[in-house]
Amino acid sequence: MRRRTSAAVAATTLLGAGAAVAAVAAGRWASDVALSARRAPRPAGFRHAGLTVHATTADRVTLSRTPESLRPGVYGLAARSGHAVVGPVLDVPTAPDTVVRSLERINRGDLIPGTPVDLTPQTHVGDPTALGIAHTSVSLTGERGTLPAWYVDGSRDTWIIALHGLGATREHPLNVLPFLHDQRFPVLIPGFRGDPGAPRPADRVNRLGAAEWHDADAALRYAVDRGARRVVLYGWSAGGAMALRAAAHSPERTRLCGLVLDSPVLDPEATLRALAAQRGVPRPLLPLAVRAARGGFGLDPADRPPDFPHGARGALPVLLLHGPDDTVAPWAASRDLAARHPGSATLHTVPDAEHAAMWNADPAAYEERLGRFLTPLG
Repeated sequence: MRRRTSAAVAATTLLGAGAAVAAVAAGRWASDVALSARRAPRPAGFRHAGLTVHATTADRVTLSRTPESLRPGVYGLAARSGHAVVGPVLDVPTAPDTVVRSLERINRGDLIPGTPVDLTPQTHVGDPTALGIAHTSVSLTGERGTLPAWYVDGSRDTWIIALHGLGATREHPLNVLPFLHDQRFPVLIPGFRGDPGAPRPADRVNRLGAAEWHDADAALRYAVDRGARRVVLYGWSAGGAMALRAAAHSPERTRLCGLVLDSPVLDPEATLRALAAQRGVPRPLLPLAVRAARGGFGLDPADRPPDFPHGARGALPVLLLHGPDDTVAPWAASRDLAARHPGSATLHTVPDAEHAAMWNADPAAYEERLGRFLTPLG
């Protein structure tokens, strides 16, 4: 009897150990799926939605009707065969289930009926030359190696450093570059670890700004070394978390005069869960993904960006651009941040906008609000 009992205990222990190992492995896989820097760029929140091109004319495109294709505003339309820009919804036919949007331009290739496409907030491809804006390709000295960057000259003393977000590339900040260039701001658009041409993270995962902020610091140092008297950090998504951390920890933080945070990742655990779910991780594995990120990757999802940055003259002015329809970075975190600091933070709420697509939903209103914030800082 004792031998049978001992054997049962041993078997139970082994099974328990096996289950624990399996749980760790499952959690590590789920966390890697959520945070992987190896995945093909697709801005967070803009998942493959099963859109198809049904027809095109010179100025219209007919797409499958989905909640994504019905969103108001201006978006990129990405396909393997090309890239285009679509504008407002023009018609919603009763049958079949399609939507007609204005076709603003085709940046590359063709839109052939039957082609699968994705909506994306990135409305430009290439570098600033694609917008007719002269620029210089420069190199920054980062913590892990050389970082590529685009620099667009301007006559003001205040520089803008534009930090793209999750799943995006340096092409995303090109949405607002014409506006910033018209306002005569010098603009620096850096790549950072994990981007094409930049060093890869050793474990190939994105740390939601907790490590990447050092690359924002490299961009800030570059700007100061080249005569920037004041700097505004402008970050989307995890780029917003990078901006907040740089404002708190960079040796050059006294040069900062303001922050612009579009859809900032202020609750890393919520964003990790959202990314994992959107990338196909089963719901029961989400808590394991959070645990694995903390243990396996050294990322503590509870380690939020600093609550509020301070510059040489006290609390920095901060513009938050965010909306309640963000499925990746909870809007409530931005709302609460603005409520805690009413004298320094301003929240511009954007309805009907997905993560990091606040500009896309209403470019004119977005740029008007951005201009009112930046004018006194420049």
